Amino acid sequence: MLVQAILVGIWAGIAGVDKLVLQTHIHRPIVTGLIVGLILGDVNTGLITGATLELVWIGAVAIGGAQPPNVVIGGVIGTALAIITKSDPQVTVGLAVPFAVAAQALITLLYTAMSPIMHKFDAYAKKADTRGIERMSSFLPIILFICYFFVVFLCIFFGADKASSFISILPEWSIHGLSVAGGMMPAVGFAMLLKTMWETSYVPFFIFGFVMAAYLGLDTLAVAGLAVAIALYEFYAQRNNTVTASNNNGGFEEDGI
Repeated sequence: MLVQAILVGIWAGIAGVDKLVLQTHIHRPIVTGLIVGLILGDVNTGLITGATLELVWIGAVAIGGAQPPNVVIGGVIGTALAIITKSDPQVTVGLAVPFAVAAQALITLLYTAMSPIMHKFDAYAKKADTRGIERMSSFLPIILFICYFFVVFLCIFFGADKASSFISILPEWSIHGLSVAGGMMPAVGFAMLLKTMWETSYVPFFIFGFVMAAYLGLDTLAVAGLAVAIALYEFYAQRNNTVTASNNNGGFEEDGI
């Protein structure tokens, strides 16, 4: 478990730096689930848990000081707990969110503590010291990596057995409650996403997808395939209309000449 905890901690550090600096989105739970599953030897559970957690955070956007629960810690800890405790992914979703909330509070405290460093950037800028700015720019990612690493490493190495014991002694109604709560979280994530991107023109497509899944019994992949086909049709139809309109305008101009 020591080596696995170290490897998962290293991945959490990389994902934490990606979230702030690189932003290649390898920090998202759908990717984290795969990597943690590979490290802990259960890719199937890792992918299922990662996909479930991705739905929870799909509409969560950090805007200024309004920070959602930490997606990196939630994804890594949630996936690790699901694999180590051999629990249903929906149960571990209910356990992952409190970890994510606490971790985000810690990260926000870290940002606050490091805010005086901005004065160093100002001083280097006044001196036109680009090397100093580069050194300071690499300082924060290193601190973030260390913070994420130790949080995840300590939780997994020292807390995995306790988490397994805790879940094993929970009564059935409590497990069921966590499962129900975890099952509701993806719906909350989708609701947040729809609130951000909602337009009246999208209503027919939502109704179409709902009918396909609820009444015709198509699975998610089939509905997604139909959605891609419709999106491609709309894209090429609009592009052809644009090209036709452009050609017509060009023709009128030539006739006028």
